[in-house]
Amino acid sequence: MTTALYSDHAAHDVIIVGSGAAGLTAALALADRLKVLVLAKGALTGGSTAWAQGGIAAVLDAGDTFENHIRDTMIAGAGLNRQETVEFVIERAPHAIERLVQLGVPFNTEGQALHLTREGGHSHRRIVHVDDATGWAVQSALVRAAEAHPNITLLPGRACIDLITGRHEARYSGSGRVWGVYALDEATGTVEAHTARATILATGGAGRVYQFSTAPRGATGDGIAMAWRAGARVGNMEMMQFHPTCLYNLDVKNFLITEAVRGEGGRLLNPRTGHRYMPDYDERAELAPRDIVARANDAEIKRDGLDFVHLDISHMPPEFVREHFPTIHEKLLGLGIDMTRQPIPVVPAQHYTCGGIVIDLAGRTDLPGLYAAGECTESGLHGANRLASNSLLECFVFGEAAAADILARWDSFDVPPPVRAWDASRVTDSDEEVIIKQNWTEIRRFMWNYVGIVRTTKRLERAAHRIKLLMEEVDDYYGHFRVSTDLIELRNLLQCADLIVRSALTRKESRGLHYTLDYPDLLPEPKDTVLVP
Repeated sequence: MTTALYSDHAAHDVIIVGSGAAGLTAALALADRLKVLVLAKGALTGGSTAWAQGGIAAVLDAGDTFENHIRDTMIAGAGLNRQETVEFVIERAPHAIERLVQLGVPFNTEGQALHLTREGGHSHRRIVHVDDATGWAVQSALVRAAEAHPNITLLPGRACIDLITGRHEARYSGSGRVWGVYALDEATGTVEAHTARATILATGGAGRVYQFSTAPRGATGDGIAMAWRAGARVGNMEMMQFHPTCLYNLDVKNFLITEAVRGEGGRLLNPRTGHRYMPDYDERAELAPRDIVARANDAEIKRDGLDFVHLDISHMPPEFVREHFPTIHEKLLGLGIDMTRQPIPVVPAQHYTCGGIVIDLAGRTDLPGLYAAGECTESGLHGANRLASNSLLECFVFGEAAAADILARWDSFDVPPPVRAWDASRVTDSDEEVIIKQNWTEIRRFMWNYVGIVRTTKRLERAAHRIKLLMEEVDDYYGHFRVSTDLIELRNLLQCADLIVRSALTRKESRGLHYTLDYPDLLPEPKDTVLVP
């Protein structure tokens, strides 16, 4: 049976895949002039934006300057950042905050001014926030605005499978021009072809490649894998950021204890000895950048055979702790931990994908008609390690930049040609769902053990060998059975695992987030790892 062509394919001018900060910012910037379709896997609020506890970094304090923020970003990124991108994003940060205030995001204030907090790696207080649940406030405001706009169609429950390119035109052209996406309707199991003159990928990161991750369930690198398969370059995929402090609780997966707990005086202690160990690793102690803190936590855990380390802010006044961290305080109380009186058990966990689809300052990828924004990209902002609270900022700036470029070039974009329908005539329903679950578990385990916080060439080669075997298995399975969201995600996870390992084997140094025992030193010149399909 062949699924019919998506009959409504000319009804939208631009397709956006992803309904987080980057996707909805772009949608709102485009919708006054164009008709926009936003596709979301699962719920509209299922992405990483809603989970962001920290805040958004912007120079708003009298004693702070763009130069300071640029320097902090470059230092955290271990010199791998592109200077022009860092300047481009940071200079647009105050405008991004202004837009969010207009959308009704209720940022914390002190008198007439926005309240600014400080996080690891920052030389000044410059993080605007909504208590410790900034992401949820931002996500809610963006969804409200998008739902209210007559030119935006929001379509949740769509798992995108692949980009539609010249290969899929009714009259095959073989061009790399992107015309939209094939998407699975998760409710009906049918595959739709959505076409438009321009497509923006805002699909988030690939954190679920790892066993321990703070990323939501859907962070399976879908956009990165789709762009790679269609012919776009990816960069710096070895730069996976691990958050130093994820709650250690066997029943509650991936609950993050924000950086700001350390920013406001929290200390890391060895639970066996009670020793405060961060000053032994770095003079900045708990305010060192994330990669340093994560490696210190990892070292303490491995050396003493611990399950976790302690993060302790109980020396601060109880009302101060409750006021600054209401969400975390309440969540922990429900688990029997009172953070005003006792330490919090924490472990490092994968947190952010610093690499991704290579884009320019307008959000353009290598493929005509395809743009990307947010965590699925490698824009040059983060380099070898993302500075805290620069991530939401990147989403707003590049969401707007991609929209501005599409509007500026609109007259040069062709109308999509007729495309071939999704062919499901040679597949059957799967009889072996257990294969997907088994392979998913296997990938996440060996990626954690072999391609985690500390790496070696031997471990990376072992991972590469496992990936090769799994790819043959998954390709065979994909060719014989109907697609499901789980199968789409497994295929994308495996593709991203392959890109991470290939990138890590290419880099013969330790820089930022990529730390290998075989090449512990820094090479004199920072170079991006760019993979070409």
